[in-house]
Amino acid sequence: MTTPSIDAHVRLDVHPHHSSAVTAALTGSQTHIAHVALEADNWGVVGKNTLVLARIDHEEPYWARKAAGQLTAGGIAVEITPKLQEAMDEEWTWPNYPMHWCTRSEIRQVSNQAQKIHDDIRRGHLLIHAHAHDGHTTVAVGTYLHRSGKSVYLHGEDHLRQVADTFDSPAAALVAFEKAHGAAMRPGPAPLTDTERATTQARTSLGKPAAEAESPRPEPETVPAYAADADDHDALLDTFLEDHRDWQKWRTWSDDTTHAIHEDQTLRIEHVHESDAHETTWTVAAYESPVSDRMWVLTATGATPAPVLRGLLRHLADTDISDTALGSPVGEKTVTASTRPLAEAGWSHTVDGRGIRWMSPAKDAGVHFDAFAAQRPTQNQATWTIWGGPNPDRPVWTLTASPYTPSSLLADLSENLAHGTGTRNKAATRRERRMRLGTTLPGVPAVKAGPAASPTL
Repeated sequence: MTTPSIDAHVRLDVHPHHSSAVTAALTGSQTHIAHVALEADNWGVVGKNTLVLARIDHEEPYWARKAAGQLTAGGIAVEITPKLQEAMDEEWTWPNYPMHWCTRSEIRQVSNQAQKIHDDIRRGHLLIHAHAHDGHTTVAVGTYLHRSGKSVYLHGEDHLRQVADTFDSPAAALVAFEKAHGAAMRPGPAPLTDTERATTQARTSLGKPAAEAESPRPEPETVPAYAADADDHDALLDTFLEDHRDWQKWRTWSDDTTHAIHEDQTLRIEHVHESDAHETTWTVAAYESPVSDRMWVLTATGATPAPVLRGLLRHLADTDISDTALGSPVGEKTVTASTRPLAEAGWSHTVDGRGIRWMSPAKDAGVHFDAFAAQRPTQNQATWTIWGGPNPDRPVWTLTASPYTPSSLLADLSENLAHGTGTRNKAATRRERRMRLGTTLPGVPAVKAGPAASPTL
């Protein structure tokens, strides 16, 4: 082991508010040497002796490992935190990557070229004259100011952006671009993507983005699980994956969705980020085998309370996976077993021509069993609908389940609804209070939320 010859220590860690960025904290009397080396390697300064590596391709752990090796070889002591080391050792790939013929190493090379283009634009080395949307992705035309002076045609966004063509002059590039894209052509660079905005924020601050900054709030009140706050669904999924290593996280190239798949590939979770509160953001699907048709499906909207989702994820983690994947036809015994906790807790129930409804004593949550949909189990229709809010026609959140959803899972959900608790912030915003009361702000149309359409999974 090489003994450090420079009085500088670099501690590498994960960024506190960015999923893949890496931070470097420098100490010692010769920190300036490490500081210069990291800045030259595309690390940004966020504070005194603190730098951040934030990239648009989410490959920061890989490049941080290379930076650590170079610093160590130069006589600088480097410490890597266990959490970052875990990220460095993680083997992942891009699902549905468009250049499927590329190896993992080649994919990283493509991403690194895209990163260089991004950095050249950010630093003003590549001037973008115009952009357009070609029906599939963003395209642009620009000229390098400090290199060859060549003009380039760019195709793609984020880690997929590439130089698709070159020109000898800006005039030639613009003529060709206008001929190809005509009315879709717009002056200047395209608006930043979500990934670019998140990367820019991470490079300039270790704090939360301004839009996410939390203001001081009073102590929350304890409420039934179905009336609790939704909290951070992304954090719920991250915690679940950290605690259960038999589930693997799959990133999608769009960054809009995260997939979590059990190691036997018969149980899968899809979570859509930053969607509307009334839209489906969670989809759980079970299969008899990795290549079979879907056995059952469960969905939940964006405002679903955190205790309800936490209970659902806990059931998925703790139940024998074969029992979870194999549901049973819906009969009287299945309905009784699934809803027994509600009956024991005094929830009222009524029978109508289409099914059975259960409602909480406060009439602010309920469960509906659709007997008509249960007669068509092969269609994966919403046989069960669980809701919370002022009434079933104007719910704040909904959770739906298809016919073959296991009764043990439904019983766990019922138990949580009947006896579970959570927290709700007393200082709810005016909009949040009106959502709970089933009213809307002046000039804002009411939204009638029924069971949302399920994403393909």
